[in-house]
Amino acid sequence: MRWLAALLAALAIGLATGAARAETLIAAMSSHQIQITSNYTGSQLTVFGLVERDGRTVARGDPYDIIVTVRGPRRMLLVREKEQFGPIWINRTQRRFPENPVFLHVATNRPIAEMMSNETAQRDRIGLVNAERPSGSWVDLDPGARRFRESLVRIMQGKDLYGYEERGVTFLSSALFSAPVDIPATAPTGAYTVDIVLYSGGVPLARQQTNFEVIKTGIEQRLAQGAYDWAVLYGLVTVLLALFLGWGASVIFRRD
Repeated sequence: MRWLAALLAALAIGLATGAARAETLIAAMSSHQIQITSNYTGSQLTVFGLVERDGRTVARGDPYDIIVTVRGPRRMLLVREKEQFGPIWINRTQRRFPENPVFLHVATNRPIAEMMSNETAQRDRIGLVNAERPSGSWVDLDPGARRFRESLVRIMQGKDLYGYEERGVTFLSSALFSAPVDIPATAPTGAYTVDIVLYSGGVPLARQQTNFEVIKTGIEQRLAQGAYDWAVLYGLVTVLLALFLGWGASVIFRRD
């Protein structure tokens, strides 16, 4: 039994050493709410963070790396693959992405390829293409899955709803960092989550999450709420208004 006692003692020493080397993340947002008004053209938030180390923590040989991933409201997104048939293009195959974020932004302090291997990025769901991979799976069993995901990312990047900033995180000191996040005017309203992960040598050390929301205010909010609460009345008023404007235009521009 002496060997068992020695093994338990070594395990206890290892756990104590691991606890002594543990880092924690403290994160905050410059604002937790973006208000959309009639003259809204986009906004910018800033993520601030602090790497807190235990007083007994030994300095690591590898530098700290920070990955910030912002996800917006989730919707069902559809990607269609087109094929040229003679002079026209037709839809060939399609792939649905249920509960996929409409807004996705990834920021790092240096390129992901310099932080970790491609396999690690896939396993930990790091980067635009990997962020929404099925949890717990880092091997594509469907050969076409990655191709459609890459197409989805490309399409959403064209709409300024997906983005990657490989130098988007700045260390203000050895432990303090910041990351600005641009929210375009096309970003949907709803709740947004911000995941911050601390890495060193390709190994995750700590994780923190915060959030913010995008809401409509003023007359935009009242109109949106009215359209939802009184859909039939809203539709009727819209039709009558269109008829009135059409009649008014015909009267003004009528030629005698």
